[in-house]
Amino acid sequence: MHLVLLLSALLSLAATPIFGQASSGVLPARDLRAGMRGTGYTVFQGTTVEPFQAEILGVLENAGPKQSIILARLSGGPIERTGVLQGMSGSPVYVNGKLIGAVALAFSLAKEPIAGIRPFEEMLTPKAVGASRRLLAEAAPPPIPWGEAKLQEIATPMSFSGFTPATIQNFAPQLRALGLEPRQGLPGGGTSTPKPGNAASLKPGSMISVQLVSGDMAVGADGTVTHIDGKKIYAFGHRFLSAGPVEMPFASSEVLTLLPNLEVSFKISTARERLGVITQDYSTAIQGELGRTARTIPVSISLRGVVGVSDYKMDIVRDAALTPFLLQMVAFSAIDATERTMGGLSYTVEQTIQFRNAPSYKASNIYSGEFNTPQMAAQSGAIPVSFVMQAGFPDLEIQSISLNIDAQNRKRQAIVEDAFPLRRSVRPGETVPVQVILAAEGKRIVHNVDYKVPVGAQTGTLQFTVTDGPTANLLDLRQQVGLPARQPADVSHLLAALRPNDRAYVRVWRAEAAYSSQGRDLPGPPPSVAGILARSQSGSGIANFTTKLAELVLPGENLMVSGSKTFAVEVKE
Repeated sequence: MHLVLLLSALLSLAATPIFGQASSGVLPARDLRAGMRGTGYTVFQGTTVEPFQAEILGVLENAGPKQSIILARLSGGPIERTGVLQGMSGSPVYVNGKLIGAVALAFSLAKEPIAGIRPFEEMLTPKAVGASRRLLAEAAPPPIPWGEAKLQEIATPMSFSGFTPATIQNFAPQLRALGLEPRQGLPGGGTSTPKPGNAASLKPGSMISVQLVSGDMAVGADGTVTHIDGKKIYAFGHRFLSAGPVEMPFASSEVLTLLPNLEVSFKISTARERLGVITQDYSTAIQGELGRTARTIPVSISLRGVVGVSDYKMDIVRDAALTPFLLQMVAFSAIDATERTMGGLSYTVEQTIQFRNAPSYKASNIYSGEFNTPQMAAQSGAIPVSFVMQAGFPDLEIQSISLNIDAQNRKRQAIVEDAFPLRRSVRPGETVPVQVILAAEGKRIVHNVDYKVPVGAQTGTLQFTVTDGPTANLLDLRQQVGLPARQPADVSHLLAALRPNDRAYVRVWRAEAAYSSQGRDLPGPPPSVAGILARSQSGSGIANFTTKLAELVLPGENLMVSGSKTFAVEVKE
């Protein structure tokens, strides 16, 4: 009897890959039956791949668009007390020595460790991405209802090292909406910039960390490798961000400990050695290539504050959606780490963006107020980066980004309190004197500026809007909506035209059709030209009905200027 049991055990071991080694084939979901038993592999401690058991309960067909989910009850190791863990996403499961798929879904608040396994054949082909990629404002896919319970993708744990708790709390809602679970990294848990490692050490069941930020601050998204085919790897068993083609470095990951939790248990892990690049991120898996090096963007932040100077250096992934978001996060954390964030504050932000084959972009702005001032300062650097990267021109490939932030514990703010003409009607060739009053901290600043109406100007109403830089920028950018940049020079021109926010601007305009060409205003073109422009700039033929005639710039005050006032002047014969 004991011999029979021994032979049975040996046969079982022979039919199952040892510690997650490559399987002898793939077993399709259609060939699975309830009651079949298999073995899965994952890391519970350190970097050692360990087995767990899986009992097949059935297959949910068409759980998604032409997608099926294998239901299985997991057991073995610490799973009995932890349930399905965050970080197990991608753990391979084998039946009769063949790979059936990856642990990818779980029931929230479940009393038993029942998991949804993504069939491996569905992990091989990109799905649900392409031209329409997921944006940061969009939510994660909805869970699959199962009575009162919900089967949903296992949240991807994201470890933050070098970030302040307030940063994680501030950005957590946006991350959780994407199916990501932010976690504060453990101090001293590992290097912030993983060193090159040995790709041969990776095997199915190993943990990896997708490195979004590395350096003085680090962000890593952790999951498990499902399969290795030569230099290609498959992991996670579900999307990361559904970003389509990507270029994100990944490293091996070491599990420091497990944290059982009544709601959801998770692995606490840290990145160790850089192994390759994630190249595809789609709805059913991520794919990567071993041995490659990702092109990232070097970012430097220098913060001059009350307590001294703090310098940070990082590398951030190169992605049109992620890069601006991550840049905003690291800038906010740099400010929050050393400066107070409430009360009267001001930050001067000087930004430089170096391009591969175009002139550098330089900007300087002041942000001041009582509330949300660090958020405004942090966001300022992300806006031009987003604009450039979404344009997608190779010549505007970003080579580096630097932010120099000067913090002061006082408000430096002025508001456009009033603006009015000293003459209400003029003739062509005459001058309109304009007075602008700015209310600053405890004082009023008066500016006088003249606008000369051109000789031969048409009669009628001239509008004058005295406004701040961001509002004037927005008015100009609205005219560019729906007008894709045709060449890098269009983007460079729009960047160069962005106004700083430390002064007021007097915008002279008429209520009539306006058009733009190559980022420049074309006021009052002939009707034949206007018709062509209207058709080329809007599918409906509707143009902007505010023609900017001129803009006068008031002197800078070394203060953040905000607010707007509008008045009218009549031009008579």
